[in-house]
Amino acid sequence: MFGITLENVTKRFDNVVALDRINLSIDEGEFFFLLGPSGCGKTTLLRILAGFYHPEGGRVLFGDRDVTTVAPHERNTGMVFQNYALWPHMTVWKNVEYGLSMRNIVQHERDERVKRALEMVQMAGYADRSPNQLSGGQQQRVALARALVIEPGAVLLDEPLSNLDARLRLEMREQLQDLQKMLGVTMVYVTHDQKEALAMGARIAVMQMGEVAQIDTPRTIYAQPANRFVADFIGEINLIAGEVKSQDGHVVAMTEVGEIRGQAGYEDMQVGERVLCAVRPEALDFLSGEPGADDNVISGRVRQTVYLGEVEQFLVELANGEKTKLIEYDPTEQRAQPGDEVRLRFSARRVVMLRDEEEDRDEAV
Repeated sequence: MFGITLENVTKRFDNVVALDRINLSIDEGEFFFLLGPSGCGKTTLLRILAGFYHPEGGRVLFGDRDVTTVAPHERNTGMVFQNYALWPHMTVWKNVEYGLSMRNIVQHERDERVKRALEMVQMAGYADRSPNQLSGGQQQRVALARALVIEPGAVLLDEPLSNLDARLRLEMREQLQDLQKMLGVTMVYVTHDQKEALAMGARIAVMQMGEVAQIDTPRTIYAQPANRFVADFIGEINLIAGEVKSQDGHVVAMTEVGEIRGQAGYEDMQVGERVLCAVRPEALDFLSGEPGADDNVISGRVRQTVYLGEVEQFLVELANGEKTKLIEYDPTEQRAQPGDEVRLRFSARRVVMLRDEEEDRDEAV
């Protein structure tokens, strides 16, 4: 196995810049996710790693080896496609064996490796079946076995679970994690599913319009998004516009609903700058009694409640007319009803001050 490095990788399709000077480093043995909406460049980046596309600029390194223009079959990578891409006229065994045959591996070693790969994905009992006799989850296991049997230095996965139902996705998530830990192989996984990336990834690169918006651990990306796009794309977020008033331990922003204290989301934050106070719905709580020393407090009126069993959602209209969402987990009783006047509290530690990018665009115009 090997680590992967991309240096200023650029890819264009006619006049469209699909990737714009991408720089990132994936550690050897890491389970790394490329996450973003459709059209952000994540699949293009994966195909560059696979060798299906060559970049117009920059370099791709597998360990110390420059593979920027190396053919796919010479890269020692396994690929798992979204649509499985199994040969319909071959048995499960022959599908898994195919890559070894192309590499001229001797028969007795091929037999041992195919058997071991099918056992790893719990498909040893289906070796003589054809793909059309398998369920979607079973076909995906065969595709994974085919990628692993060649003993690749890295496995590239292109939204491999998107065609499975919710229960099978959860099962395959667990199996992929177990296999990756057992084999220690480098895996690069493309998805648009935030929960999938948060649940499985060691690190995540969130992509936006051909660029990397943020690279970090799932916990850091969720709790400390680098910009509004990341905050909006990963989970749900409340954004309250304000202006930086001071910085003294916490950043203090003056908003239309009062002062809000939080953490700086970027290094060059200046007094007087327009910012967005970003706070997750689960960080809010109803205030009864006196607030704590670290608490922010805002007031509003409940406009809507949605009870979902394990959670209850409250939509609160603030004094400036903006809506804020509060989520309460394991609700044992209804804390507020539509029409109620409420005060909400949330810790300054749970607020990230983000640059108001819309304000920046307006000034640029």
